[in-house]
Amino acid sequence: MEVRVDKLRKEFGRFPALEDVSLNIRSGELIALLGPSGSGKTTLLRLIAGLESPTEGTIFFSDEDASKKTVQERNIGFVFQHYALFRHMTVLENVSFGLKVRPANRRPPAGEIRRRALDLLELVQLSGLEKRYPAQLSGGQRQRVALARAMAVQPNVLLLDEPFGALDAQVRRELRKWLREIHDRTGHTTVFVTHDQEEALELADRIVVMSKGVIEQVGTPDEIYDHPVSPFVYGFIGQSNCLSVTLASGEIWFEDRPIGLRAANEPDGPATLYFRPHDVELIGGSSGCLAGIVTASRRVAGTRHLELSLGSGHTSVEIELSPERASSADRSRIAFRPLKWKLFRNDGKAEGTSQNKAENPAAAMGRTVT
Repeated sequence: MEVRVDKLRKEFGRFPALEDVSLNIRSGELIALLGPSGSGKTTLLRLIAGLESPTEGTIFFSDEDASKKTVQERNIGFVFQHYALFRHMTVLENVSFGLKVRPANRRPPAGEIRRRALDLLELVQLSGLEKRYPAQLSGGQRQRVALARAMAVQPNVLLLDEPFGALDAQVRRELRKWLREIHDRTGHTTVFVTHDQEEALELADRIVVMSKGVIEQVGTPDEIYDHPVSPFVYGFIGQSNCLSVTLASGEIWFEDRPIGLRAANEPDGPATLYFRPHDVELIGGSSGCLAGIVTASRRVAGTRHLELSLGSGHTSVEIELSPERASSADRSRIAFRPLKWKLFRNDGKAEGTSQNKAENPAAAMGRTVT
């Protein structure tokens, strides 16, 4: 089912938790609401569910206004971070609960309820555990039961609030892959809240990046990572560096020297240069580049991260190299140049973006798109 929110505003007292939020969620889509604490993502999820009422704005399920409907009338499946299972009920009873409490005219026969619950337990790979109680299950198994219970009512929309937040890292990785497979098999329109960017990038068809009650950007994982539209998105998604620079006659200057990057057709003045640690090349000379003193080095999986000081008054930057390249580099001073980068004016508006590395890296550095 398609879900559309139109110009939603939600206030708690005088505090605006959401401001003028509009979003279209496509039928059968797995979408992530991603942002730091206080960004409004959980409030938006609760508004879609009917657990909160909007101060202003409308929520549509398909073409029907659902803003005044209850949770039951919206037929929502909800999975919470801490499972919210009934401790005194078995696994089978937990999964069956939503169907058993339906009004008599909408309640399936007892045999149908049992069959549907057992089918779902097989789907979530918990067959044979239907007589156990939640206390006898691992955290990952409890979350699978919670998801099966949410799907048992055949919901119009499946909502998940930090579904893996209470689990350890290895279990989270396993359940992310499993949830994606379940979604592809069932086709539920699914919205999940997370502050974990890795989780959102791995799982979602599209990501909604939120900050301070507004939507910063909506796009596929590739669009969000490769083409961030604001400093917040660039800084929040993945690792990034930012430097205060100056534009002069189409060239980018750091302090009192050009760094070998061109931003043609951009107005002169101050800007901020963003680039990712892995999108750099080492430079042999001392001109037309950035240069810094190595202040720290650490191994991260198959790469080595070097922290460089570019001088007093400037934040350190980090570059990522293979261990082989890092060991062959001058350990006291490293000169480098970003291969992919983005400029933002100091008012936050985008100025220019480098192209991908071409056959001629020097030529690629001189081209921008706006």
